[in-house]
Amino acid sequence: MTKIDKLEKAAKAQAEAEFLELIEIDSPSWGEQAIAKVLLRKLKELGMETQQDETGNIYGYLPGNASLPPILLSAHMDTVEPSKGKKAIIEPDGTIRSAGAAVLGADCVAGLVEILQGIRLVQASGLPHRPVEIIFSVAEETYCEGLEKFDFSKVKSKDSYVLDLTGKIGTAARRAPTLVSFCATIKGRAAHAGMEPEKGINAIAIMAGLLAKIPQGHLDTETTCNVGIIQGGMMINIVPESCTIKGEVRGYNHEKVMDITRKIERLTKETATAAGAGAEFSHKVHIRSYETPAKSGAAQRFLEACRKLGLSGELTETFGGSDQNPLSQHGLQGLVLSNGMYKMHTTEEYTTSEDLWQGSRLAAALILSEV
Repeated sequence: MTKIDKLEKAAKAQAEAEFLELIEIDSPSWGEQAIAKVLLRKLKELGMETQQDETGNIYGYLPGNASLPPILLSAHMDTVEPSKGKKAIIEPDGTIRSAGAAVLGADCVAGLVEILQGIRLVQASGLPHRPVEIIFSVAEETYCEGLEKFDFSKVKSKDSYVLDLTGKIGTAARRAPTLVSFCATIKGRAAHAGMEPEKGINAIAIMAGLLAKIPQGHLDTETTCNVGIIQGGMMINIVPESCTIKGEVRGYNHEKVMDITRKIERLTKETATAAGAGAEFSHKVHIRSYETPAKSGAAQRFLEACRKLGLSGELTETFGGSDQNPLSQHGLQGLVLSNGMYKMHTTEEYTTSEDLWQGSRLAAALILSEV
């Protein structure tokens, strides 16, 4: 039994209480001010140097053994909707569920708690540790917008761990996709549908032809495309002048995703031109793919920490985004760690007291690691 394991009973109770405290704070994307205020206080109580940027992101630094390189731990402060009035119930087996019609908020309050509690465990153990940096971000749920203007020049770490993956503690994703959204509009011509339909150019009909040409679903083992929104027309007696679709392409190969996006743009313009209509097309790269090598320092440190704690130590991949995507674009090799959240983005979301404890142990082990 390690020094940290001797703290289990008190630490479990503290993590559980802190989780219940934080989830009751409303923190929708771009509305994280209240939870940020509480987290800043908690970080200062831990002796961390803290900064909050104009966007709302929190940066913290805890000095440590200067002979060991620092690591960065991160989680986001916002939750998906419906989030107003979040409350939890704790079942006899330690499962923590939403008590109402809102999400629980374990995504990503579980990650916040495990980072805070991990630092507390390290400090309570009295053991020497490496320097630690933290980023608590805003607006991660809106395609990681919060970190778009973050000043990464202050970050000293080369390795990062984002506590924002579903599943049991001891699993980590080392690969994530590029995600591009697109919007295509066909510009036809309105006319009275009964009196002179031949004078119109039916944008919806043209769009139907375009949709038949756009490949959707799994395009291969690592790429998907989906059109999720279609809007067009005003009244049933008017030939529709305009029709718009919105969709996304995501995949592990960034250039392949961009090629598919360009193909959709070309098809949009060609289809419109052939029908005598106009076209508009736009796209945005929300997150960019990355792959952290299994032999990297970040991955090997994680696996060694899991081995010491008796955790599974599984490296996997995710087809969703996280703050590790922008971190990777700024030179940080890292993993997205499971924080013990399940059924996230639903009102059936839950976590467990045991997961909060194991996640805290893992955060502490990473900080204490000499690898």
